Amino acid sequence: MSAFARPRPFRVEKALQLIGALCFAYLFFGFMLLPCLNTLTSIFTTRNAAGELEPFAVIRFFLAGSMGKFVWNSLKLALCLIVTVNVVGISIVLLTEYFDIKGARILRMGYMTTLVYSGVALVTGYMFLYAGDGILTTAVREVVPNFDPTWFSGFNAVLFTMTFACTSNHMLFLRNAIRGIDYNTVEAARNMGAKPFKVLLRVVLPTLLPTLFSLTVMTFITGLCAMSAPTLLGYDSINPEIVRLAGSSVADEAFPQARAALLSIILACFTIVLLTVLSSYERKGHYLSVSKTKAKLQKQKITNPVWNVLAHIYAYALFVIYMTPVVMIVVFSFQTYSAVRMRRLDLSKWTLLNYFGKADYAYLTSRGTYKVREGSVSGVFSNEATLGGIQTSFVLSVIAAAAACVIVVIACNYIFRHKGTGTVLEYALLFPWLLPTILICYSYRVFFNSTGLWYVFGKNLYYGDMVKLLLIIAYTVTKLPFSLRMIKASFYAIDEELEDAARSLGASGIRTFLKVKLPIILPSVLAVFALNFNALFTEYDMGATFASTYGTTYAMVIQSMTREEGLYGYNVNASGRRCASTVFIMLVSGVILYLVYGVGARDLSERLEARKKWRRRLARFAGKDGSKKPTGAP
Repeated sequence: MSAFARPRPFRVEKALQLIGALCFAYLFFGFMLLPCLNTLTSIFTTRNAAGELEPFAVIRFFLAGSMGKFVWNSLKLALCLIVTVNVVGISIVLLTEYFDIKGARILRMGYMTTLVYSGVALVTGYMFLYAGDGILTTAVREVVPNFDPTWFSGFNAVLFTMTFACTSNHMLFLRNAIRGIDYNTVEAARNMGAKPFKVLLRVVLPTLLPTLFSLTVMTFITGLCAMSAPTLLGYDSINPEIVRLAGSSVADEAFPQARAALLSIILACFTIVLLTVLSSYERKGHYLSVSKTKAKLQKQKITNPVWNVLAHIYAYALFVIYMTPVVMIVVFSFQTYSAVRMRRLDLSKWTLLNYFGKADYAYLTSRGTYKVREGSVSGVFSNEATLGGIQTSFVLSVIAAAAACVIVVIACNYIFRHKGTGTVLEYALLFPWLLPTILICYSYRVFFNSTGLWYVFGKNLYYGDMVKLLLIIAYTVTKLPFSLRMIKASFYAIDEELEDAARSLGASGIRTFLKVKLPIILPSVLAVFALNFNALFTEYDMGATFASTYGTTYAMVIQSMTREEGLYGYNVNASGRRCASTVFIMLVSGVILYLVYGVGARDLSERLEARKKWRRRLARFAGKDGSKKPTGAP
C-alpha cells in the first residue's frame, strides 16, 4: 500500500473537538436562538376573535392602550437612577478613598453592606423599616398621627431603595479605578496652585470617565430591568408586567403572551443599543499618560473647616442609611414573633426560635374559643418551605455556576488556540448579554411548555420537576457572558513558553491543558464560580418567571413570607423568619466574598506569610519546638 493510501491515525483531541462543536451547536441553537426567535415571531402571529391572523394587532394595542405606561415608568426609573446612583456612588467612593475622612474604614464597611445582601432580601430589609407597619414609620406615626403610612410605596420608594442598592458596583469598580490614579499628577496640579476641588474636577474625575460611563450604562440597564423592588413596592414597570402577562390567559385579557413578548423585545432593543454605545465608546481608547514612576494616591485633606464638617456629616448620614436596615434585621431576628410583628424592640426577650425549633400558637376565634395551631411558629431551619427553598436554590445554583465555568473554560481554551472559529464561539457565548434576563426566561417558559420538541425528547420542561432543569439552563445561559469576560482574562496570564515546553516533551493538547493551563487559571475559575453562586443563590427575577410549586427558589419563599404572615393562624412569625433568612443570606454572601476578595486576592508571598503565621501559632500551642510536651514534663 502506498503512503498516500495509508489511513490517518485516530486522534482523541480531534474527536473531542467535534463532539464539543456538536454539543455547543445543539445548546446555542436549541436554548439560545430558537426560544428567542419564537418570542419575536409570536408578536406577529396573533389572531382575533374570528380566528383571523392580525400581524400588527399587538402593536396597535400597545399604541392605543396602557402598555406604554410600563415602558415610560421603567424609562423614568432608569433615568432617575443614573443621577441618584452616580451622586451617591461617586460620593461614597471619594469619601472613603480620596478625601481624608475620620473613620473611613468603618464607613467603607457600612457602604459595602449591599454586597452581602441584595435583591429581594435588601428590599424586604428596607420595607421592614419604612413600610406602613415598619419600625421607623410606626415611630413617626406615634409622634405625628396624621402621617401617611403608605408613603414608602410606588416610584419614590423604588428610587430610594435602588439608589442605595446599586452603589455596590461603584464600591467594586470605581474604587479600584480611583486607587489606580497616579498621585504625581495630583501633586503637580497642587504645586501649580490648584485648589483641592479644582484638582478633583480637572485631574481626578477625567481619568474616571471610562469607568463612570460603564457604571452609568449598567445602572440604566438595572433600572430598566428592575424586578424585585417594583414588585414588592407596588410600581408598574416592565418586568413585573411581563411576569403577570406570562401567567395570564386569553380568557382574562387580550393576547397576554404576545403583549409580554412585545415588552420583552422592547427591553432587548434598549439593551442592545446601550451595549453598542458602550462598546463604541470603549473602542475609542480613553487613556491618560502618567509618569514613569507611578506614586500611590494619598488622601487629600479638606482644608476649609466648614466643608470638612459638612463632608463628615454627609458621610455619616449615608452610613446610618446603609447600616440601619442591616442592624435592625440582625437584632429583630433574635426577637420574639410578637415583638417583630409589633415592630417594638424588647431587650428583655431574646430567642433563637426564628432560626431553630418550633412552637405552637394559640389564638382566639370568632366564637370566643381558643384554637391551637401546632408548629405554626417555626425557624428558618425548622420550616419545611424555607428549608426546601434553601435546598432548591443551593443545588440549582451550584450546578449552574459549575456548568457555566466548565463551558467557558473549555471554550476559552479553544478560542486561544483557534483565532478564526474561536471568535465566532466567543460572540456566541456573549449573545445572552444582548438580551435582558426576563426575555430569555419568558422565551423558555413559552417555548418549552409543550411536548412537541424533538431535540428535548418531547419533554415538557415547564411541567413538574422538569422546571428545575429549565431553571438550571436559564441560570447557566445568563451567567455565560460574565464568566467568559472573567475567565478569558486569566488565560492571558499563561506563558506560551510553558505550553511549548509541554508539547516538546510529547504531551498532548488535553494533557497540557489539564497539567499546565488549568492549575494556573484555577484560582480565577473558583472565584468566578463563587461569584456566580452568590448571585444565583438569592436570584429573584428568574425564580418569579418560572414560579412553580416544583421549583420554588429561596428568594420566592422569602417574598411569599411578606404576604402570608398570620393568615389563618399559620406562619405567625413569618417576619421574624424573614429577618433570620436575610441574616443567613448575608452570612453566606459574606463568607464567599471573603474567600474571593480576601483570601483569594492574596498574592503568593502573602499566602506563604499567612501559612507561616498559622504554623507558628500551632507550634506555640503544641510546644516551643513544635511538638507536644512529653508526659510528666514540668
